[in-house]
Amino acid sequence: MKLPGGLNLQQMMQQAQKMQEEMAREMEALRVSASAGGGMVQIEMNGSKQVLQVKIQPEAAADIEMLEDLLVAALNECGRKVDQGLQSRIGSALGGLNLPGLT
Repeated sequence: MKLPGGLNLQQMMQQAQKMQEEMAREMEALRVSASAGGGMVQIEMNGSKQVLQVKIQPEAAADIEMLEDLLVAALNECGRKVDQGLQSRIGSALGGLNLPGLT
């Protein structure tokens, strides 16, 4: 199906699907890390927001409430970094579609 301006809808959909699959692979490969409490808690997460690693310094374990707060802070920061990575990849992908008004 041809759209005004000579754009082929089926071709555009195939290109978008390829880009989506590539983005999923890139996000799975993405690794982010964050720390809290001056490095007392460190978290590593992938682009699918799966926690890959948690490191806790022994002194952080002495105060459970503080440890809980540090874990929440580090996890939230990792999540924000993943979201930022996703947003930048979406912007790059949309530019690759070469659609009028999106580039």
